[in-house]
Amino acid sequence: MGKFARRKTLTSFQVIILGFACAILLGALLLMLPISSQERHMTSFLDSLFTSTSAVCVTGLVLHDTATYWSAFGQAVILILIQIGGMGVVTVAVSFAMISGRKISLMQRSTMQEAIAAPKVGGIVRLTGFIIQMTLVFELIGAVLMGPVFCRDFGIRGIWMALFHSISAFCNAGFDLMGVRGEFSSLTTYADNPAITLTIMALIIIGGIGFLTWDDIHINKWHIRRYRMQSKVILTTTAVLLVIPAVVFFSFEFQTLPLGERILKSLFQAVTPRTAGFNTADLTVMSESAQFIIIVLMLIGGSPGSTAGGMKTTTIAVMIGNALAVFRRKEDAHFFGRRIEEDAVRTAATVFSMYVMLPVIGGLVISMAEHQPILICLFETASAIGTVGLTLGLTQSLGVISQLILIGLMFFGRVGGLTLIFAALSGVRKNVSRLPQEKITVG
Repeated sequence: MGKFARRKTLTSFQVIILGFACAILLGALLLMLPISSQERHMTSFLDSLFTSTSAVCVTGLVLHDTATYWSAFGQAVILILIQIGGMGVVTVAVSFAMISGRKISLMQRSTMQEAIAAPKVGGIVRLTGFIIQMTLVFELIGAVLMGPVFCRDFGIRGIWMALFHSISAFCNAGFDLMGVRGEFSSLTTYADNPAITLTIMALIIIGGIGFLTWDDIHINKWHIRRYRMQSKVILTTTAVLLVIPAVVFFSFEFQTLPLGERILKSLFQAVTPRTAGFNTADLTVMSESAQFIIIVLMLIGGSPGSTAGGMKTTTIAVMIGNALAVFRRKEDAHFFGRRIEEDAVRTAATVFSMYVMLPVIGGLVISMAEHQPILICLFETASAIGTVGLTLGLTQSLGVISQLILIGLMFFGRVGGLTLIFAALSGVRKNVSRLPQEKITVG
């Protein structure tokens, strides 16, 4: 009986997966209701499932324009799903437990640790409170900053527009209500408006840096030397991934635009692929080189413990650090005077491999099924697994098989490949025995 009970106990990884799956299913059922669409007709389960998955996984890929297809009720459901997905299902559940005064169990603390990639269980309740406060404060600030512009353009409805876009941006979701000015137009009509573009960019960056990094900054203020090595790596990598693409876009794209708009568009297209999904430029007219750069940025994504998806900035940093160590014939990769453990290098290599192989395989299948160029299909699959939401216009015309592939990639990208693998192999015992070693030539 004791063995049976232990077998029935869910691991932290399984709880995380089930939490996201339940939120997606509930959201899909709500979006199917006639009250959720403006035409008051029932939406198909697959369309509702796709939209719900995109919202919970904070992606932004859509089959129907959010502003013109979904009713106020449907938009509210989508926004709630975005908030749950951005903060994390486990974080939201623990938050309700804290508000109700319930004691947080050790199992809940452990699950919370895995959900936000915290280094230890200790202080997890305090960190949860910090996440709630930070989320609400920045989303409110974003809404207040964008409110005057939206109220000027849409009247009293501008308050809802400001709140919706603030939450969507902070959660790196990419859902927008700009369809009233042109279906699937995103923020292109505000490309030259600093109040909107700069606020959206700031919210994307703040949400994508990660709660753990902001907690480090909150505790140590601006004493950078006291930051944990991970925080330094995240901040450095984020800065590099913002500056270099922005310079490339400024130099080779948007040359015909006025200087101010050219700068804003270049910065925005560097920020939004990691992993927000808004756009202020027509991506279909950008060069293939620029589209490929965006694909790379989408796959990298944000940072651990953030609202963003992707393979994460730390993964690409560890991969580069390990490569440099090999070039220099050093035993270990290191950052800021600290050595990187071997487990981190192996994990980074595994994550990197999955984020390269899965979108390529998915892109090939979609290309064959839809008879579309491979670059366009890779753009869609990279957007899905990176939980970005940018598209070259293919999503709305996809068939059932292609939609299911994108749903799977979105879920994979938000939950995390290792979480899925650890959940599936939770019953497999760790093998401590080691086989004889033999050298193999690589490279």
